[in-house]
Amino acid sequence: MNIHEYQAKEILKRYGIQVPRGSVATTAQEAGRIARELGGVCVVKAQIHAGGRGKAGGVKLVKSPAEAEAVAAGLLGKKLITHQTGPQGREVRRLLVEEGLNIERELYLAVVLDRAVSRVSVIGSAEGGVEIEEVAQKSPEKILKEVVDPAVGLQPFQARRMAYALGLAQERVGAFVSLVQGLARAFVELDCSLAEINPLVVTREGKVLALDAKMNFDNNALFRHPEIVALRDLTEEDPKEYQASELGLSYISLDGDIGCMVNGAGLAMGTMDIIKQYGGEPANFLDVGGGATQERVTEAFKILLSDKQVKGVLVNIFGGIMRCDVIAQGVVNAAREVRLAVPLVVRLQGTNVEQGRAILSESGLAIMPAETMAEAAEKIVTAVKGKLQNAK
Repeated sequence: MNIHEYQAKEILKRYGIQVPRGSVATTAQEAGRIARELGGVCVVKAQIHAGGRGKAGGVKLVKSPAEAEAVAAGLLGKKLITHQTGPQGREVRRLLVEEGLNIERELYLAVVLDRAVSRVSVIGSAEGGVEIEEVAQKSPEKILKEVVDPAVGLQPFQARRMAYALGLAQERVGAFVSLVQGLARAFVELDCSLAEINPLVVTREGKVLALDAKMNFDNNALFRHPEIVALRDLTEEDPKEYQASELGLSYISLDGDIGCMVNGAGLAMGTMDIIKQYGGEPANFLDVGGGATQERVTEAFKILLSDKQVKGVLVNIFGGIMRCDVIAQGVVNAAREVRLAVPLVVRLQGTNVEQGRAILSESGLAIMPAETMAEAAEKIVTAVKGKLQNAK
């Protein structure tokens, strides 16, 4: 789960991390009022769940309340397109208006899970304000890392070592150490998957502040954090992904035109790969899991077909815990309910497979059966390409 920058900064403040003064505006008039309270010179920042806002024109330095109001009027309601939003962009519904700062240096700081060592790690770089992927690619030696021992947490000497490696002046090391320890504590206590400050700035007055902040949380741990769940902004999420999560399904939208319904993440990845191998493009990742009911399968199928990009559907089920007859009945129910108008290929193997195949064949629906994954992929790709050719 993601949250907005202004929400992340409120959390960071609770952990003793300094952030610029500022407030959220949902109208141009509010933005002007906040700028006036901050003294005129400030920064107006679009609040969307995507990086690259500055390059897309979503972060503007203004020098007066009138300019803040004008910039806000131009941003609110606008579709901001960044490298993370895709061509469809994200609508700007709120802005963060913050005080201007006398920035001396920009650094990068993040706490992440390092899967290579199965430990939480702190990452720092003197190259703040740019994408860390770019730094890693061009100058990997500029990325510093401190691995956190889960038994004792991040130690002060580790934070000091990073501070000195980043070239911080002696009088600013204390503030940096406190900030890093606060960020590491927030990451662990709130079950984050990412806690990033980019840039972390050092001002000419000697302050060390989080100029930007990004926090992502492990969905599987949200039951422990109702206060984090309350920050969820559904307008920033794909409605289909949200609907699927409410049903306990794993769904991710992709850019292709072949919908996939599979049980098990590994089989889902394999299904997407084989669709591409036969020249098609998957429209989604949908894992119904091992214990789905008929009703959940029906709802999953409806989510698939609600995507206007989908020109065909491949159902690929291996029945272990999941029974093939349950899947088959759910597919038939959904196809009838939504009046299926796209090609459908179903490949069933495993528990109650014969009963499942009988349900499909006796349904009276135009369902194409398949014995193997290769046959299933070839059939759906051929059917979709034929449908697109006929449409032309």
